[in-house]
Amino acid sequence: MNITGLLKKIFIWRARHIPPQQFLLVMSFVVGVFSGLAAVLLKTTIHYTRNFLTRGFDIESSSLWYLVFPFLGIILTALFVKFVVRDNISHGVSRILFAISKKSSIIKSHNNYSSMVASTITIGAGGSVGSEAPIVLTGASLGSSLGRWLRMNYKDRTLLLGCGAAGAIAGIFQAPIAGVVFTLEVLMLDLTLSSIVPLLISSVTGTIMAFLLMGKSVLFSFDLKEAYAMNDIPFYILLGIFTGLISFYFTRMTMAIESGFSKVRKASIRIISGGLILGILIFLFPSLYGEGYETISALLNGQSYYIVEKSLFYSIFEYHGWFLTYLGLIIVFKVIAMAVTTGAGGVGGIFAPSLFTGGVAGFFFSRLVNEVPGIYISTSNFTLAGMAGLMAGVMHAPLTGIFLIAEITGGYRLLIPLIITSTISYLTIMYFEPHSIYTKRLAKRGELITHNKDKAVLTLMNWQKEIEKDFSRVHPDDTLSELVKSVSKSKRNVFPVVDEDKILLGVVSLDNIREIMFRHEMYKTTFIRELMITPAASLSPSDSMETVLDKFKETGAWNLPVTDQGKYIGFVSKSRIFSAYRKVLVEVS
Repeated sequence: MNITGLLKKIFIWRARHIPPQQFLLVMSFVVGVFSGLAAVLLKTTIHYTRNFLTRGFDIESSSLWYLVFPFLGIILTALFVKFVVRDNISHGVSRILFAISKKSSIIKSHNNYSSMVASTITIGAGGSVGSEAPIVLTGASLGSSLGRWLRMNYKDRTLLLGCGAAGAIAGIFQAPIAGVVFTLEVLMLDLTLSSIVPLLISSVTGTIMAFLLMGKSVLFSFDLKEAYAMNDIPFYILLGIFTGLISFYFTRMTMAIESGFSKVRKASIRIISGGLILGILIFLFPSLYGEGYETISALLNGQSYYIVEKSLFYSIFEYHGWFLTYLGLIIVFKVIAMAVTTGAGGVGGIFAPSLFTGGVAGFFFSRLVNEVPGIYISTSNFTLAGMAGLMAGVMHAPLTGIFLIAEITGGYRLLIPLIITSTISYLTIMYFEPHSIYTKRLAKRGELITHNKDKAVLTLMNWQKEIEKDFSRVHPDDTLSELVKSVSKSKRNVFPVVDEDKILLGVVSLDNIREIMFRHEMYKTTFIRELMITPAASLSPSDSMETVLDKFKETGAWNLPVTDQGKYIGFVSKSRIFSAYRKVLVEVS
């Protein structure tokens, strides 16, 4: 028996003996196991790569190797992507959102490993990005691949994709609730009982797998040493505004730098310029090397001198003013280092950079406030709150920030400050930027799926499939006699008028010629150019579904022509659009 026949028998047996919902729960467990293993593997390889490269560096002076390693990392990553992967694997979370909205939740199978390899090279060699987005893409790809292999429908395949993402986040931080909340909040999955249970299974399974293989060795953890004081609440409000403004800078600066790099056509110039800029920044500020979790752990444990170790500015630690200036520069340059890494060809995400920048911002804020005589606030608590605040602002994910920080601190004693800071930060950036750094590009193209059911269906629809091309075309120089012949052969009541280059010049409606089409004396003397009218509007294949509906609403038309740079393609009818809408709504509900 061949493999295809065996698989067919397995599928038939499963369909007869295992109910679909129970089978989905089993598969969510499987996805959780593999995504947890992938998280452990990536964390381990990055850790040992970094330790191998930076072993023996003098803590009181910066090493010239900081100029070399990031540059080599970007070169090797770019070569791997170009010659091995041969596909774009950057911006992992954005690619998942795009797959959900426009690719039927199908992610290319090479993402099961390619993002892990590329991010290990980039981050291990010093690239100032995070490993979370690559591992989330890996977990989502594993779920998508399994769902496709099992021939699941769009809804179940999307859920397994989300399970992979939840298991990956939970495995990295050993934070199961944060894994579920991230998937619901950032990947826009529906919050229903049928989806929440599989997500919980995958998230808990990923956490357990990470714990069994690594124990309590997580990216970073911290036991709260000071309870928050009610008198500090005004300062948490101010911190929320502060982190919200930094989030706005973070988002806009990232988009600007990556856009600038994308305009450079030669990959060699991007790699060389990006590698040099990144190397110089890390040489001056070694704490920008890699993800930066060691720096955050040091700040939380009162070892603030760690942030200036291995740098040219080691001696400024004793001077408060200069030290605060140094912290401020790190906040500014972390974003630049991250964007340069990805813009030049490195692979990584914004998860770790946002936590790093938020932690340093919270520490900077608390140290600045403590300079005022008679005021003392906890630097560790504000460091943690700053992390949640920046995550809420940059990712537009306040709940993820709240629960992640709560879980890595081993409890919810800091819950109220986390809620205050995250909420204020989120509201602050929403005033300036309605979309997160993950969704900005997709939203601009109308490809962003949301929790709004109607908008989600519109995003998932591919209206180009509804273009009808069986309309009889006529030429502007044709006579009324030739038009009547076309009418007799056509089942349509609209006729596109096109020239020799297939450019749409206008349309002729049957209603407009009904009174003259039987007047034989006009057959030879009346030409189509005299009868055609300009369409109320035309559509382009690049238009979003919302744009299509807006044009139908504005014109009141039942049919609209579709043109590509003026060339006629076909017509789209309002009735077909509504039928397609109902079909997609049934599939995703």
